[in-house]
Amino acid sequence: MTQAPQHLYTRQDDIARMEALILQLPDEAKVELKLTDGGSITGIVPVRPSVQVFRDSEGHEGFNAVVRIDDGKRSEVAHYLWLDRIASVTALGSA
Repeated sequence: MTQAPQHLYTRQDDIARMEALILQLPDEAKVELKLTDGGSITGIVPVRPSVQVFRDSEGHEGFNAVVRIDDGKRSEVAHYLWLDRIASVTALGSA
């Protein structure tokens, strides 16, 4: 994913929330993600995401993270989601 995140986070509680989500997204986990927009995605996490530093257009630094989810119904489709779009994670086992 080459685009910058819509939101950058610097508050410790926001970063802690992202880190808590990451703990629920281990390598090869099968998960259902409920999204903040009301949608959901089910699939496999090929690699655990990590919090990264990004810069916005004004040069301000902040944190966010991207997770790749290989679609559970269409194996040729991969979803790349910013962690702040994820409302909840439900573990469904491993791949």
